[in-house]
Amino acid sequence: MLHQACEGAALRGSRVISAEDILFLMRRDKRKLARVLKYLQFRDYKSKLLKNLEEEDVQQEPGGLAAGGNQRRQRLAQDFLVWMDQTGEFLSLAEKQEVDPVKQERMEVRGHHEIMSEKKYLDIYKHLNATTAKKASKFRDWLDCSSLELKPNSIATEILSYLAYETVAQIVDLSLLVKQEMTVKTNPVSHVISASYIHYNTHTEVKKDPDSPEATPPSTPGSSHSSKPLLLGNGSMDSRARQRKRKKSSPATVEPPSGAIQPCHIREAIRRYNYR
Repeated sequence: MLHQACEGAALRGSRVISAEDILFLMRRDKRKLARVLKYLQFRDYKSKLLKNLEEEDVQQEPGGLAAGGNQRRQRLAQDFLVWMDQTGEFLSLAEKQEVDPVKQERMEVRGHHEIMSEKKYLDIYKHLNATTAKKASKFRDWLDCSSLELKPNSIATEILSYLAYETVAQIVDLSLLVKQEMTVKTNPVSHVISASYIHYNTHTEVKKDPDSPEATPPSTPGSSHSSKPLLLGNGSMDSRARQRKRKKSSPATVEPPSGAIQPCHIREAIRRYNYR
């Protein structure tokens, strides 16, 4: 999208990539275009509110904030849609008050968080907020526009940051579905395997460690003198060597199952999305 927007800006004779170039590329996806328009409107409201708080002159009149919130982002988008629109379908997107299906799905997911523990919810909330949307400098570094002849301006960067966040969220949702399907197909009887059997097989290799107490045979009366040197004090003589040996051998033999999304899940999700 960034390269296509750069080509469109060059054809227009512009010196920078502006919001018009990105909105023109999104003209066929009405749902995403409506979400971008609402996002720009929200950004205007937020900037207006922060400005009023800084000046300590918050307007108390009803509707005053909405009137002043129609600033450069929303006005710029509407002016471009008026120029591009011939049937009135684009202007109606900003005026419609329909239920956003994407927002509805995320609200349903958030409803499941109410039954979680506080620790688990904070961990999920931390991962949900892992984004570069609020850090424009980091997003520009990640975007890497050094190879482009034209660079995006501030409003275009905001739109690209929002689209990047939405794209990652959609990829994660699709990857979770793919992971769930692949797990069911590869192990169809996992729900009938007892937990004790899995626990025994997982820790079998650990018990084979010659230094572990389970692997050491009981001593006989005639073998009172062991071939291994006895540890004196706190056992600092061989403790470090044993710890190194266990650290090296354990990861190679024991691989705990991971619930994280793997690269194969992401590739399969992208393949299905492109095929559709």
